[in-house]
Amino acid sequence: MVDGKSFRLADEVRYIQRRAADHTGRVISIGQLILFSSKSGDAWLLDPSDQLAARLARDGDPEPIHIDETDTTFAIGWKGHYRIDGPAFIYVDRDTGRTSTILGYPTHQLTNIG
Repeated sequence: MVDGKSFRLADEVRYIQRRAADHTGRVISIGQLILFSSKSGDAWLLDPSDQLAARLARDGDPEPIHIDETDTTFAIGWKGHYRIDGPAFIYVDRDTGRTSTILGYPTHQLTNIG
């Protein structure tokens, strides 16, 4: 559980990036957002209501993400959209239009959050 006053999205992003660097799987749900890391060293920030996604780490290395945050609000620079099809995590990059299908993520757990 996250206390609204002490909550900083940027801190949660750094936490999940560290888990990815350790190749440790974690899933965190904060309000409408989901952050997760995988044993492969990847990490993502997701908004299931709009199927928005931003990669936070790849193979244990952090990826840049743009977050504007104040004491009461935040805005995220989303990089694409995702969907889950059984065991497959499918990501479409907004800039390139490239579609990636990734296996091995905790898709069952991700679809059951909410």
